[in-house]
Amino acid sequence: MEELRKNNENMANVSMDVLDKRILDLLSNDGRKSYRKISRELGVSVGTIHNRVDKLTKSGIINKFVPVIDHEKLGYNLTALIGLELKGGTISSIVDKEIFKHNLLAVYDVTGQFDSIMIAKFRDTFELNEFIKLLLAEEPVVKTYTHTVLNIVKEELNSSMIKFD
Repeated sequence: MEELRKNNENMANVSMDVLDKRILDLLSNDGRKSYRKISRELGVSVGTIHNRVDKLTKSGIINKFVPVIDHEKLGYNLTALIGLELKGGTISSIVDKEIFKHNLLAVYDVTGQFDSIMIAKFRDTFELNEFIKLLLAEEPVVKTYTHTVLNIVKEELNSSMIKFD
């Protein structure tokens, strides 16, 4: 808990100016955009862009550069939202296990009816069924509540759509 508080304090101390925000906006739309293209669009030197991106990375604002994957093209046609009731424990001991991590897109500790919510992708209902059974065998898991997605209206888990104004 103390570490979480310190991380939040550190993030509150990170300041960004207009140029940083414009760089983040461009990289959010295309993480592969070259520093040279960014520098031309923003009218500053390539070195300035390099230094700013380095600063944003070291400060933790940019965590990593990753591709946005179309899971359906890889055969993962089923999306599930899984609510979990836990007893005393935390979901963090489960999410890094090899049997779970390949399907998980996001895991949240939440308030309300559930203790935790997972967003996961599966090839089919058989794979989802096996995943749920393995979850239920884990010590802190009391119950799961599974919702399957019928239609994806918006899904942008790998990019930031936050307006950096």
